[in-house]
Amino acid sequence: MKKTIVVYGSSTGTCEDLARRIATALGVDKNAVVNVSELTPEMISENEALILGSSTWGCGELQDDWYDGVKVIQNADLNGKIVALFGCGDSESYGDTFCDAIGLLYQAVVDKGCIIAGNGVNTEGYLHTDSVALDADGNFVGLALDDINQPELTDDRIANWAEKVKPYLE
Repeated sequence: MKKTIVVYGSSTGTCEDLARRIATALGVDKNAVVNVSELTPEMISENEALILGSSTWGCGELQDDWYDGVKVIQNADLNGKIVALFGCGDSESYGDTFCDAIGLLYQAVVDKGCIIAGNGVNTEGYLHTDSVALDADGNFVGLALDDINQPELTDDRIANWAEKVKPYLE
């Protein structure tokens, strides 16, 4: 397995919990799950794959710690690295900005020479009305999770997404 790090930004603990569950589903060592506030350029250079996740706040904003994290990522060499994205949000209260943070992370990495894994997530079954995390085909560019309104779907969504990402990590 490629050396992989799971990086999350979480204010309430939800995204941290999801990051740990995703790491388990992917077979990533639990010690390779780190808060974005601790992310360093060395961590990026030492890993072949980055799994990046953020909760969405306000009207489609990144979790606060990610603003510095995005700077670290944008200054890093991502050429040839595998990058997969995930995020969580509230599709009922914030249906028009659901999981926008995934889209913001995507915008930060897409032109950096990395290989995006786990994109093209079908939106069927989600309750949102819009998101900047949608690609041209109307699919999510990463794993979108609503553990507030659809917690019963979270485990299956993680498992299905992990199966799409695992081949990139071999």
